[in-house]
Amino acid sequence: MKTRAEQLNAQLQRLTVPLPVFMVTGDEPLQHAESCDAIRAWLRQAGFTEREVMHVDAGFAWESLLESANALSLFADRKIIELRLGSQKLDKQASNLLQRYLDNPAPDNVLLIQADRLDAGAKKSAWFKQVEQSGLVVEIWPIEPEQLPQWMSQRASALGLNLSGDALQLLCSRIEGNLLAAKQELDKLNLLYPGHTIEAEQVIEAVADSSRYDIFALSDAVLMRDPARCQKILQVLRQEGVEATLVLWALTREIRSLLSLQRGLTAGVPYDTLCQREKIWGKRKPLMRKACQQTSASRLESLLVLSHDIDQAIKGQLNACPWLLLSSLTLELAGCQLGLSHPVH
Repeated sequence: MKTRAEQLNAQLQRLTVPLPVFMVTGDEPLQHAESCDAIRAWLRQAGFTEREVMHVDAGFAWESLLESANALSLFADRKIIELRLGSQKLDKQASNLLQRYLDNPAPDNVLLIQADRLDAGAKKSAWFKQVEQSGLVVEIWPIEPEQLPQWMSQRASALGLNLSGDALQLLCSRIEGNLLAAKQELDKLNLLYPGHTIEAEQVIEAVADSSRYDIFALSDAVLMRDPARCQKILQVLRQEGVEATLVLWALTREIRSLLSLQRGLTAGVPYDTLCQREKIWGKRKPLMRKACQQTSASRLESLLVLSHDIDQAIKGQLNACPWLLLSSLTLELAGCQLGLSHPVH
């Protein structure tokens, strides 16, 4: 039978007896490792306290699998035999030996096969079909960008953390495609702010304390329409190694807040109410109000399109310099009319 990583724990709880074989296959390292850990933990509870690891390479002797399965433990312990395939393909001899093992698996052994993502040919092979029939196959699939916020929220909740919308958006933009980095960031936030609601400012502080002032100073310079100061701050941020993702997040947040304020004011919502909703306090309130009056909604929407281009450039999906585009975005937000045309995808 097959299952996915997020369904594995529930599937394990439904098992009444250990299966002779488990297989974890896929390319996403965090989910792969955690799935193997979950299987090992369940097997330990079932009495499989011994473990033998076999790394399969081009010269691997498949007969050793049968020898290991037939070898009696000195302590009569039940054993997990880990077969680490990686990207190795099974030839006919290996396939036959694996099927021989699965035809008559040793009762006190469980086979845990770990493999990279299998191609269509491997999934149609006789050995894979027998693994699927005899045991449990965990297929690891990447977390898609649209699934990442929910995944991140669930991981944070499991740690007792609550992420604000801005914090969630910032974290997702920083770690997209790297769940190991996501886990590390959440673990770090949990150490720094255990049991707290995490705001975007705390995410930035956790990433790099030295960058906090300059990133928000850039936002203020934009709102004060000071293009020379914007460019100076942007240059310092780049020289200090601050991630372009953080700078883009700060600028995009201002654009979205301005659009939200404009729409709210048009609908007749009091400005103070809007500021409370958008978490705009102190000296930023008059600056944001003035910026609302100085920049049209259509202009702001156009700058959001430019922000998307910058995001694509940061991820290497657009052939353009992210910092050059960030420079253009800050100048436009600061009131300069550059007459930008968006990069060609």
